[in-house]
Amino acid sequence: MSRHELLGGMVQVYRRSGRTWHCSASIDGRQYRATTGEDDLVLAKQAAEDWFLALRGKSKAGILKNEKTFKQAADQFLKEYEIITEGQRSPKWISGYRDRLRLHLLPFFGDMALSEITPGRAQEYRVHRIETSRTGKAPARSTSH
Repeated sequence: MSRHELLGGMVQVYRRSGRTWHCSASIDGRQYRATTGEDDLVLAKQAAEDWFLALRGKSKAGILKNEKTFKQAADQFLKEYEIITEGQRSPKWISGYRDRLRLHLLPFFGDMALSEITPGRAQEYRVHRIETSRTGKAPARSTSH
């Protein structure tokens, strides 16, 4: 594997078995990787520098999310739930989970990082559901759980 360092070793450009170059860098103790999409080494180095500077700018601005969002976790849950229950739940039961996520939970929690969902946010969600529901009632305890 061919490997090159840029910006004093802060960015690495490398090629795996394919034609395109990839890049990697560490920011705040977390490793990031991306493809440059380039076959030419010179263009790949330029793309890697641009990628790193944009990534570092996002980190400095505090908009670089390092963790899963609620939407990503919900999507993973839906993929696995039917398999995990091994047919012990009916398709209608599973459809109910999918509908509650789509109609209520994802619009409120969707883009939040999982660490941002605290007991206070859960309370905000309950208040939101009371204010926006037709009946004026909070969601059932089991739904909130």
